[in-house]
Amino acid sequence: MSSSARVPLSTIAHGRSGDKGNHANVAVLAYTQAGFDWLRQHLTAEVVQSYFALLKPERVVCYEAANVLGLNFVLYDVLAGGASRSLRVDSQGKSLALALLQKPIEPGDHLDAMLRPKAKEKA
Repeated sequence: MSSSARVPLSTIAHGRSGDKGNHANVAVLAYTQAGFDWLRQHLTAEVVQSYFALLKPERVVCYEAANVLGLNFVLYDVLAGGASRSLRVDSQGKSLALALLQKPIEPGDHLDAMLRPKAKEKA
């Protein structure tokens, strides 16, 4: 695959998300160490805040979880009041990880090293 090819973030990582009151928690976990290295460099709190700008997060904080090759983002005041107050379809933020995993990325020349091991056989 060309180094300039754009792929969805889900090509190199998977994720989970949920709510903490009016705040959302989005975890992105790389399939490999190379993918985690890419995430740490390119998927910053600022990038995530910009990506979810329409939801108007007050701020986004990123926490590293190197032991699981993951980044955990907390999006503050993004759920329009939270599960018991919001009229949003996804008032608990369950779909935010899926939305972030659709983000187009440019993985560079090392995509093969970032792929899920089974995906390497199919690529």
